[in-house]
Amino acid sequence: MTSASASAATILVVDDHAMFREALRMLLETDPTLRVVGEAGDGRDAIRLASELRPDLILLDLRMPGTSGLQALREIARITPPIRTLLLTAEVGESDVVEALRLGAKGVVMKESHPEVLFESIHTVLAGQYWVGRDCVADLIRTVRERRSHADVEPRDPALGLTARERQVVAAIVVGCSNADIAQKFSISAKTVKHHLTKVFDKLGVSNRLELALFAVRRRFDAERFYDS
Repeated sequence: MTSASASAATILVVDDHAMFREALRMLLETDPTLRVVGEAGDGRDAIRLASELRPDLILLDLRMPGTSGLQALREIARITPPIRTLLLTAEVGESDVVEALRLGAKGVVMKESHPEVLFESIHTVLAGQYWVGRDCVADLIRTVRERRSHADVEPRDPALGLTARERQVVAAIVVGCSNADIAQKFSISAKTVKHHLTKVFDKLGVSNRLELALFAVRRRFDAERFYDS
């Protein structure tokens, strides 16, 4: 093993299709900073290999026969230290994404995604951040709202202790806007958007866009009102 491969991030691939696993391994190993150390064809093997290999990242399909990806994730979440998990799937329901994130998954990427998107999602999660695409964020927030409409929620906090502009930026994040969208919507620069987000993260004690959006939903923040203001 070369020094480069020894320092590469280790990955466990979990999918019930052997040909897909083989193709994915070949693709991942074109990146010298990544190394596939194991493959599993079902949730039961995923749990066993996760415990034995302790990879840096698990690429996990949810739709598998027998022990499903979500069932495997529940068991993998008990392993210490925690193993980062990224869902890699052909289709996924919003409720499954919410449950997977609750169980500790760090994001979701579709199998149909361009290889550049896959690599970006992997490196983002390895860096300790969440990866949820723009469309998925909007779906996720809608699902969380629907669930909370039938459950106990925290008192409404319409302002979140933020300035008017910061509330507009938060509202845009909740509805799924990118930084470029926010800049265009409110006629400000992308640099200014980043500045506002940094201030908001510090004020609310969150570290990324997904945590910010979920925090706002928990506080019943009226995103539509501030987005259109």
